[in-house]
Amino acid sequence: MNEIRVLQHDDLGDSIELSAFAFQFELSADDKANRIAQADPGQTWGFFAEGKLAAKLQIIPFHTWVNGRRFAMGGIAGVATWPEYRRGGKVAQLLGHALKVMRDRGQTLSFLAPFKFEFYRKYGWETYVDYVQYEIPSDGLPKFKAAEGSSVVRVARDGELLNPIYESYAKQFNGMLERDAGRWSKAFFGKKGTAAIYLNPQGEARGYVFYQVRNSVATIHELVFLDEEARRGLWKFIADHDSMITKAEVKAPVDDQLPFLMQEPRFKQERTPYFMARIVDAEAFLTQYVYAARSGAEPLYLRISDPHADWNEGVYRMAFANGGTTAEVTKLAEGEAPEESEVLSCTIQTLTAMFMGYQRPGFMARIERLQGSQDSIDRLEAALPQRATYLADFF
Repeated sequence: MNEIRVLQHDDLGDSIELSAFAFQFELSADDKANRIAQADPGQTWGFFAEGKLAAKLQIIPFHTWVNGRRFAMGGIAGVATWPEYRRGGKVAQLLGHALKVMRDRGQTLSFLAPFKFEFYRKYGWETYVDYVQYEIPSDGLPKFKAAEGSSVVRVARDGELLNPIYESYAKQFNGMLERDAGRWSKAFFGKKGTAAIYLNPQGEARGYVFYQVRNSVATIHELVFLDEEARRGLWKFIADHDSMITKAEVKAPVDDQLPFLMQEPRFKQERTPYFMARIVDAEAFLTQYVYAARSGAEPLYLRISDPHADWNEGVYRMAFANGGTTAEVTKLAEGEAPEESEVLSCTIQTLTAMFMGYQRPGFMARIERLQGSQDSIDRLEAALPQRATYLADFF
């Protein structure tokens, strides 16, 4: 007999053994005991074949920001199957079950770090964020001047201290995680180094850097700034390490403009696709979404295809109010749909990429992933704010 159920405490040993095998790490008996003591079995769902754990995944409760609004999000992690149970559709069934669980919990979005993008695209997830990795030689570090009266002060690795700066920064992007105390512990976990805060001439904390210098390399774990003055002050602080380093390495959002600000912008810059996202509950998500302010916003009609979450399938009417920034979203019954020429059609993946801000409707129409009249495409283009995606965390 096969069943999908949430793990119990007695299942944790088997779950940890499966993770160690699938992700190829070793644990001592003490490490395993510590993991069992710290684990929350209620976050993990298992596929049991004849009573044996064959596959599993974790649903981690998070919150993220999209257009400045806070959304509940389910993070999928720890997806693993024993080899003898692979290619039998068990992970597909677990993912389908996870979508129902997240919907019931009000998690309108889901993120995951894919082992292979094409695998999760089959189930409705789509790329939503890239990052740029910089490698800057020490003699090429930016030579900015700090504002007179400003300072950079070393502080403890204290999430409570850094969080107000981080949260203001995170809300500027789509797809960053809200960090509670536990999330801050994970942000620092396994990373050595020190933190320093930028104080402007008025004494206000406007940025921070968390970094390590080792083997003549400055590894910038996290660089956060709320304005251009803070950016320049923090980079001057980093550049002042030039006598003890050969290079600095830092991860940045894809819209970061540091190269343009440099005297010599030719240094190693590598762009990498990172996480995937999925809209779990289209009606709830479209209702919560903050749209671009505009006058005379006419209703839009969207036909969504989502074979793995059938509650999303159908045609939706979006009637805008409050200067176009909010929408009353109605799923139309059979026979209520307007003329075909008024309807935009796309998959849940395409919808996710557009509404997360990773791709624009015009581009999706050009590559034939969004179908509809040019007028409807233009109106959707105008309705979606332009905001970069970023994710500083990993899970």
